[in-house]
Formats: sequence, structure tokens, C-alpha cells
Amino acid sequence: RVRLIRVRFVLDNLNQYIPVEHDKYIPVEAQQTPRTAEILMASGRSALVVCVLLTLGLLSEAYTPSLIPVTRRPSPSVSAVARPLSALGCSMTASSLPLHDPAIREAQYKGNTAQYLVDLHDSRSVFDFCGGMMFQLILSDKLRSHLASVSEDGGQQPAISDAATDRMMKMPGYRQDASADNIRLFHGREVREVPSAAGGFGFALHLSFAGEGDPEGWTPQEVAGYDGWGHDASRTWRNGERLESEGFAGFRSKFGPKAFTLNHRFYLHLDRSQQMWLSAEDGCEGHPAQAR
Repeated sequence: RVRLIRVRFVLDNLNQYIPVEHDKYIPVEAQQTPRTAEILMASGRSALVVCVLLTLGLLSEAYTPSLIPVTRRPSPSVSAVARPLSALGCSMTASSLPLHDPAIREAQYKGNTAQYLVDLHDSRSVFDFCGGMMFQLILSDKLRSHLASVSEDGGQQPAISDAATDRMMKMPGYRQDASADNIRLFHGREVREVPSAAGGFGFALHLSFAGEGDPEGWTPQEVAGYDGWGHDASRTWRNGERLESEGFAGFRSKFGPKAFTLNHRFYLHLDRSQQMWLSAEDGCEGHPAQAR
């Protein structure tokens, strides 16, 4: 049975999308004054839509006769919108939102890139590399903790370069070395043969904390021999046994007994559609995508 929900709200961002189910979204055009939108949906999805509107701060008044009780409450501040969904007292989670959509990233996170990366990790999101290869984004425990702290305490956010900076070599001050700062540049690995990886390919992108204290970070041998600006075929791939002997003790327990890896430096940049890309130093790159 289908019911009609009449929702009165104010939109202050262009091209918002209200998730209804995994593969369908209802586009809503931006207005400068309140207006009434009629959303036709199955009655079982109504609470989800109202919760999304409340979470994004778009709901000012809701009429849902004989369907679900909704209490009126003030819209959250910009700083509240940029916090993780769990902090807003709503049952919506990052995995319920289409995080691959740039409009959702801009509306929900308001420049809080640290929290966006944490939510991509927590929701087991994938990045589409090389036109169809899905890599699950996995943060090391220390990097996730660091980014969560930046998000909550107001530290320096990870930088996202503009669309013109579509290769790492175009970044100001670029040098061919192993340096990273967890802001502009990140230490990472592509990992293959990962049986638990989302996306169906067995691929993962593992970002770790650059600096001391991360047991999943680059080993001294990875740092010393890094040449990520070169072609993959000429570089040193490591299997689990080798990487564990160099210092990453839990590699096989984390990624699987047959997993092997190649380390890269990564940075973030936008394209002309405001999509965010995670790019390796050799030019291979991917963007958040729906898992297939």
C-alpha cells in the first residue's frame, strides 16, 4: 500500500538527494523560500526519508497523518551537520547515504573531509579505479583515530586539490621522495587477493598514518626503497611473509594469507563535477562508487 507524505522544508543547498532505497534517489530542487513537496513512497520508507531530512537540517515541519509521529525541532547548526550522523541522535548511518555522490558529500560534511574519509572506511565503501576495478578503502586503526580526532577537535583537515591539480607532480612543492604528512599526502598500499574486500574484486586500498607509532604503517624498507613515480612493473611488490618480516606483523591476519601489496603515496583532488578522487603518485586513481 502506498501513502502520501506531505513535508514542508527549506533547502539552502543545490541538488540535494533524499535516499529512498539503494539505487533510487528523489532529486529536490533548491528554493529560497519554504515550499511544500509531495513525496510518494511505500509507507515503510517514510521514517527513513523524514530522518534524512532531519539529519541534513532540511525539515522544518512535517505532516504525516496516521503514519508516524514526528516532533518539530530546530535545524542543526552547520557544525552539527558536519559531525558524524551518530552524533545527531538519528538512526541514519553513513552506510545509508550515497557517499559516492558529490552533492551528499558537500551537503552533509561541509568541508569535514576527515569525517568523510572515516565514514567511507566505516561503511566499507569502494573506489572505482581504472574504469571499473573496485578497491575497498581501509584505514589503519591509527589513521582512523587521527582523522576522527581531526573531525571532532578541529585539527587541520586533509587537503583536497582543485581539478587542475590532476597529477601529484602538479602539486606545489612536489618532490620525488617518500614523505607524507597525513594532510596533503598519505602513505598507502594497494592490496590484492583480499578475500574479505568489498566490491567483488578482492582489492583494497590501505591508507596508514605517516609518522611514528602505526604498526600498519610503511616499514623502513618500504620507505627506503620507495619509487612510486615509476611504473608498477619495475617496482617491488611484497607478499605477506616479506612484509611481516619487515615489521607489519598483522598483515596476513588483516588481509588474508595470499594477499600481496605495493606501496604508493596518495593525495586527494576534485574534478570538474566536484567528484573527489584518490590518486596515486603514478597517476592511477579512483573515485568513491557504488558497490556492484
